Amino acid sequence: MKKTIFLLFALCAGSVSTFGQGARNIKINEVLTDNKANLQDEYGNRGAWVEIANTSFSTYNVRGMYITTDRRVLDKALSVNERTAMMSCIPNGDSRTSMSAREHVVFFLNGNPAQGSLHISAKAESGKPLWIALYDGNGIDLIDSVSVPALAADQSFARIKDGSDQWEVKSAGNVTPGIENYVQASETKIAKIKREDPHGFGITVLSMGIVFFCLALLYVFFRVLGLFMAHKQALKKAGRIQPIKAAVKTGEKIAETGHKTKVILKDGLQTGGIDKEIYIAVIAMALKQYEDDVHDIESNIITIRPHHTNWNMYPEETIIP
Repeated sequence: MKKTIFLLFALCAGSVSTFGQGARNIKINEVLTDNKANLQDEYGNRGAWVEIANTSFSTYNVRGMYITTDRRVLDKALSVNERTAMMSCIPNGDSRTSMSAREHVVFFLNGNPAQGSLHISAKAESGKPLWIALYDGNGIDLIDSVSVPALAADQSFARIKDGSDQWEVKSAGNVTPGIENYVQASETKIAKIKREDPHGFGITVLSMGIVFFCLALLYVFFRVLGLFMAHKQALKKAGRIQPIKAAVKTGEKIAETGHKTKVILKDGLQTGGIDKEIYIAVIAMALKQYEDDVHDIESNIITIRPHHTNWNMYPEETIIP
């Protein structure tokens, strides 16, 4: 029996711990106290409102939690009943109180819970400072609180980013009920850059990176283009100019050699610069070579021609011994 009671106590303690841990992710995100031309409720009325944000990545139901604008609840001597009597309980029975990851829900202040589950009776006066707090369902644990300065009509007091510790007064055109702060269509790109990069370091690095990348791209392009044009010019010279030049030089060389030969043969000793003896010797050697070549070439036919002499003119008997 004692073990069973101990287990039940441990389960209850774990459930309370889990509940408390999940509730810590619920934050007051934005507050508007003087609503002249901003958000309307289901009946077309405009009133003060408070936005609650789930900053975690899990679903959490905020029903049973408390919202209050009465600082007297900070008195630790108060009992739970006395404290919760000065608070407005988030009612049950609305699916919007089950907040999924990074979701927002808006509750109207100065309202009557009978008007709807998102209407609570916590009071907010226009044009005056406001303290507003969010308590856990046990009415004891303070989850979140913020002191709102006096705001002009349609201005809001909001966190710079969801769940951040920094707050600012937002103009009427930048109020974001029910959505993430600063994620809106009305925010210009220039304003977003100024907010995310107030000192300009990011845009400077990005600009310099783009410039150097473009310069490197242009260098590569013109480098490749130059190599291509040089190669094309070399092919043109090799295909057209070099053969013609070689042919012209060959023709000039042949003409020059022929001219010199013609001059030597025509002018001989006078213009050729050849010595007379050498010239005669060359002619003699040429004639000798010609005769030798003619003598050596024979037809293998022997021809004997008769030759008459005076040896047989005397009679045989008159021969003197």
